[in-house]
Amino acid sequence: MKKFKLLPVLFSVVVILISSHFVAAQVKSDHDKETDFSMYKTYSFEGWQKNSDQQLNEFDKKRILQALKSEFEARGMVHSEDNADAKIALYVVLDQKTSTTAYTDFMGGYGYGPRWGWGLGAGNVTATTTYSDDDYTEGTLVVDMYDVDSDKLVWQGILTSRVTEKPEKRDRTIPKNIKKLMKKFPVDKM
Repeated sequence: MKKFKLLPVLFSVVVILISSHFVAAQVKSDHDKETDFSMYKTYSFEGWQKNSDQQLNEFDKKRILQALKSEFEARGMVHSEDNADAKIALYVVLDQKTSTTAYTDFMGGYGYGPRWGWGLGAGNVTATTTYSDDDYTEGTLVVDMYDVDSDKLVWQGILTSRVTEKPEKRDRTIPKNIKKLMKKFPVDKM
């Protein structure tokens, strides 16, 4: 009977452990409410601000740019370095982080106590807590869209996610995360 009372505790520990390792990308966005985004038909990339791209390898830069191109195209915008309506500036920050996970193992003996019947004996319960640290890299990508004529910021998207170490996984996660970011863009896919 007492084993079933421990199941919710064990389930909670498992959920915490799983969620700490599979944190989804966090997305934030803001835009100028007075801007008519349907007037933007072309865009150019203005490059990486403050040389922030030096933290990325060439493959990841290409993955990011290609994913953004694909998402802008899906919204009816064409990439053009000449005479663009909007310009896109990019900024990336990579931070080394550590997450700590705690697991508590409750060990106890069975005994008989008044009012409780058979079950865990209160005097025999011991708890052992084990801590483990997980070092990882967190990446933040900022995408700024400026109106070419006024040089005014009209949209900003911020994507924060754990960076996957394996290149084949980044091949999938970067486009997936850019797609999630672009869902916040004021123009839906066509």
